[in-house]
Amino acid sequence: MSEKACSNCHFLTKENACPKCKSSSLSEDYGGLVILFDLENSAISKAMSVKDRGHYALKVR
Repeated sequence: MSEKACSNCHFLTKENACPKCKSSSLSEDYGGLVILFDLENSAISKAMSVKDRGHYALKVR
């Protein structure tokens, strides 16, 4: 089973619904991968408005 990216929050998951925002709008067509650990010092997490650590897609199609 491949990972899917949430269209709303870009979180990557193997489930049928996003565990972060509870959306069922998931896509297997995404580009880029970023793993966020230190949210306070990360410019990427601030630009993406991410509030939780984890694996995220940069672009979801």
